Amino acid sequence: MIKLQDVNKYFFKGEPREVHALRDINLSIEAGEFTLFGGPSGCGKTTLLNIIGALDSCDSGKIYLQDKEIGSLDEESRTTLRLNELGFVFQAYNLIPVLNVEENIGFVMRLRGFSDKEIKQRVLEVATLLEIDNKLKSLPNALSGGQQQRVAVARAVAAKPKIILADEPTANLDSNNSKILMNMMRELNEKEGVSILFASHDELIMESVRRIVTLNDGAIVDDNER
Repeated sequence: MIKLQDVNKYFFKGEPREVHALRDINLSIEAGEFTLFGGPSGCGKTTLLNIIGALDSCDSGKIYLQDKEIGSLDEESRTTLRLNELGFVFQAYNLIPVLNVEENIGFVMRLRGFSDKEIKQRVLEVATLLEIDNKLKSLPNALSGGQQQRVAVARAVAAKPKIILADEPTANLDSNNSKILMNMMRELNEKEGVSILFASHDELIMESVRRIVTLNDGAIVDDNER
């Protein structure tokens, strides 16, 4: 599903403080994976996630999604790719404060042109799975942090993307809500068949995933399937 060949990324390229953020990354991700990019702070895991998600570009190498080379796409094509193929969950929930839970979850579906009937049915389906179906008319500021993150996950999965990219999704949650969220994301992975890729150093996520790709100084130093 995803393939990276000899991918390199620099920050401040050519300057005295140049950072080689990703070093000769070669990686394949199959459909349905539940995988963590791990390693210490500054190792390149978030940069790797952003490049796979077309939020950033590499300086050399090739990135394939479904056999399509995406590294050289222009910004309009990258935006279309993100909208139609990918779902995102960030440390900050990024919910729209003036929209209720139902509207937030259905937001990407509406951008993609789904009918009102399709949106209503799918929103209820994922909200029920994530146990927030009793909060559909609530605004985000009326929810707990754990509930807001579940809304963010529901929004990411509602339009049935092939891949969900989750950057430190448990960082603002206590241990109990983190466990609840991870159990629900694992269930989404198994029931929906969506690939979920995490960037995190959270031990709970490390214990939950099936594969851990460990980075250090921008290079892959271990790739362990369980």
